[in-house]
Amino acid sequence: MDYSLPSSEPLNLDQSHISSGSLILDALKGNNTQRPGIWLMRQAGRYLPEYKELRAKASSFIEFCLNPEMAAQATLQPIKRFGMDGAILFSDILIIPHVLSQDVRFEAGEGPILGPLPDLNQLRSQLETIEDRLAPVSRTLELINREIGSDGAALIGFCGGPWTVMTYMLNGKKAHDRSLIRDFIYKDPDHVMVLLDIITEATIRSLSLQSRSGAKILKIFESWAEGMPDPWFDKLITLPHQKIIKALRDQGITAPIIGFPRGSEARLLHYCGVVKPDGLALGTATPFCLGQELQKRIPIQGSLDPVALRAGGKALIQACDDLKTAYSAGPWVFNLGHGIFPDTPISHVETLLAELRN
Repeated sequence: MDYSLPSSEPLNLDQSHISSGSLILDALKGNNTQRPGIWLMRQAGRYLPEYKELRAKASSFIEFCLNPEMAAQATLQPIKRFGMDGAILFSDILIIPHVLSQDVRFEAGEGPILGPLPDLNQLRSQLETIEDRLAPVSRTLELINREIGSDGAALIGFCGGPWTVMTYMLNGKKAHDRSLIRDFIYKDPDHVMVLLDIITEATIRSLSLQSRSGAKILKIFESWAEGMPDPWFDKLITLPHQKIIKALRDQGITAPIIGFPRGSEARLLHYCGVVKPDGLALGTATPFCLGQELQKRIPIQGSLDPVALRAGGKALIQACDDLKTAYSAGPWVFNLGHGIFPDTPISHVETLLAELRN
């Protein structure tokens, strides 16, 4: 089956949909922009009929993510349809445990299911050859860059935060009760810290490869940062993020890095002071007053409630206007506070974009 990208086919965007990655990059440099650069978390996904058609051609989600032609097409779909200013690599945070030799599969209606955690020495032994197993990701980025060119959407690479990835590796699946995940840090803290170190090193190598393959921006998705007590927030989230950024900078990688410790609003000022990311993604629950205080120190991204996007109508317009009022005076990249819902009407996304582009 042919999934190849036609090298000569243009993106066919009309002038109102021309994307500009410079809007996002300029904001992350601390500059105010004429309008906010726009991209949406999970913008390549199940709310798009073209995505569902493409996904049906792969036998598994892991195969889909690691097929460069398919993953590149999925990445480009919202760029072609909407002219988003950012093109986020289509992949998954659980590619890391997969390439570290843990069994990972996705079950319909259940989400990710992971097999037993391999021996820590076995996991560590995979690090030296991890870039070989991530070669399809590198190829995906090269294909996307070929399509969008130097003046198109900003290509965004990403990783899951080490703590978030580790929760799946230890639990075997997503834990809806976050307290069940925190059990691990009290029952066997030494094991947790060794595993965290392995995942952090794998993450550094993955982000380095993504940057060298053409990603212009990098983002750390720490989805399960909420509810962490002292001193574990620093041990499991702040310090690993700091280590990742320092390692990348030591390698000469200059791409701006966005941190997203979701659900940790009370710790965001501390996080920024220690980790020193180039941008901070805000979650849905971040108060405007806190967002404005953070914006004085660091470019911000976010934070429309994805439920408002799904609802549409006056609620969506009002929520969008509130964000513009709160954040337009400083460096700001528009996004959601979490991922777009699969049942979000496409017309609501179109309404959102029209409102932001006016």
